[in-house]
Amino acid sequence: MAAAVAEAHRREWGFVLAATVRATRDLDLAEECVQDAYAQALSTWGPRGVPANPGAWLTTVARRRAVDLQRREERLRRTLPLLLDDRVVPGPDDAEEEDVPDDRLRLIFTCCHPAIAVEAQVALTLRLLCGLTTAEVARAFLVTEPTMAARITRAKKKIAAARIPYRVPPAEELPARIEAVLTVVHLLFTTGQTAPAGDDLVRRDLVERSLDLARMLRTLLATDADVAGLLALILLTDARRATRVAEDGRLLLLEDQDRSRWDRQAISEGVALVREALHRRPPGRYALMAAIAAVHAEAPSWSETDWGEVLALYDLLVGIWPSPVVALNRAVALGLARGPEAGLRAVDALAGEPQLAGYAYLAAARADFLRRLGRVEEARAAYRGALELTENGIERDFLASRLRQLGP
Repeated sequence: MAAAVAEAHRREWGFVLAATVRATRDLDLAEECVQDAYAQALSTWGPRGVPANPGAWLTTVARRRAVDLQRREERLRRTLPLLLDDRVVPGPDDAEEEDVPDDRLRLIFTCCHPAIAVEAQVALTLRLLCGLTTAEVARAFLVTEPTMAARITRAKKKIAAARIPYRVPPAEELPARIEAVLTVVHLLFTTGQTAPAGDDLVRRDLVERSLDLARMLRTLLATDADVAGLLALILLTDARRATRVAEDGRLLLLEDQDRSRWDRQAISEGVALVREALHRRPPGRYALMAAIAAVHAEAPSWSETDWGEVLALYDLLVGIWPSPVVALNRAVALGLARGPEAGLRAVDALAGEPQLAGYAYLAAARADFLRRLGRVEEARAAYRGALELTENGIERDFLASRLRQLGP
């Protein structure tokens, strides 16, 4: 039964919390009630069986719990800051507001209000909308868990103190708010695409949520090039999902994947969106990342990949988004375009970046270039370093197999 509740947490948390927030207008109260609902599921689903719609069951229990708490503590509740919407009288039975298909979109825009620092917007949304632990969010941001916990707490207090409304903003406010929302959806996708920890490479629930949200944003902002670029990036990257892990559970790198099994319909849709997104001058970061994914998607084979074009796109991307992770990806592309010696030099030049100090992919990239250069002892040390920093089981198995291939 614990497994069924855990699966419901992975798949339904965002739906349940967003719906409960709409009823309570109080983030802390909603989170407490949803946690109570999951605790009740642990004791109830065993004797009665798992309900046909776990999300609806959990939402009903959470909202009823919220009503009970509000009734018992009415005087105290009036003293607490609420998430007020000046167009709606809050309550558990209020009707659907606005023409928005999903409460999660309201929750994202609430968490991504401009009164909150951008890094806190993303962190809070990942924590509340996706149910990620504080540790998982910290890994996504390459910061320590205490730092992330403090960031999330400050953001929640800011929402309460500023009385930020729980709604999708009017059309005239959307452009100013969309960057933070896109960052949330992108981080949600990348966290699901390669889970930071656990035995599964992919968290399908997070990938599916990010795709759903990207499509909703596309409906709201049909002419926004960044929205088109992000949707294209998700489609083109996720098109390879069936080939990333072998039947025996081994990680398959891009060069080893069976491209005939890639989702050609998703690739076709993604490529069309890339072309649309690149029409904006200068192109945005999501359009450039999607263009890189499109080069891989359209290459007939690994050996026929146009690494020169990939490198040129990374050069543009670094110029508009000078992130250490983007610089590392560019270094890998450089090594594939101009040889492992050039790639190793570029990777080593990033060794002093504080944000990459605990980043496993830096050590893994360095290990791979050293392996290709025949510098076996140094490669062994780099693979061991990558293993120490990697918590995903499938990635650990892959690194361990590469280490064994180097010999005793």
